Amino acid sequence: MTLQDDSFCFVCGKKNPQGLKLSFHYSNGGIVSEFTPSKIHQGYKDIIHGGIITSVLDEAMIQAAIAEGMTPLTAEITVRFKKPLLANEETIVEAEITKKDSRLTEASSRLLKKDTGDIIAEASAKMVLSK
Repeated sequence: MTLQDDSFCFVCGKKNPQGLKLSFHYSNGGIVSEFTPSKIHQGYKDIIHGGIITSVLDEAMIQAAIAEGMTPLTAEITVRFKKPLLANEETIVEAEITKKDSRLTEASSRLLKKDTGDIIAEASAKMVLSK
C-alpha cells in the first residue's frame, strides 16, 4: 500500500472543511502544535470528546515519525486521560519518537494546558513503517 497525503486528514489536513487543521512544527527533537477545541468537539456538555483528544495525540506521534523521514501507520495506541479538556481551552500537544527499529517505531505524546502546563492526556504508540 502506498500512503499519500491529499490534505484531507481530519487532524492536519488544510483542505478538510470539518477538520482541525493543526500545524505541527519540529522543535527540540520533537513535534509541537497548539490546539483549541470548540463546543462542536464535545462529548458531555463543554467537555471535549476523548476520541478527538486521541486523534490529536495520535497525529502528533505520526508527525514526529514523518519529521524523521518515516512513513508510519499506527498499529497500537494507549491513551491515559488525566484531566478533562474543556471547550475553548488552549492546549499544546507535544510528541517524540522513543524507539526506532527497521519495522516498528514507538512514540509518546502529551496534551498540556497552555496556561499551566498541566497534563490533560498522554499517549504512547507503536507504529509500523510503510515500505
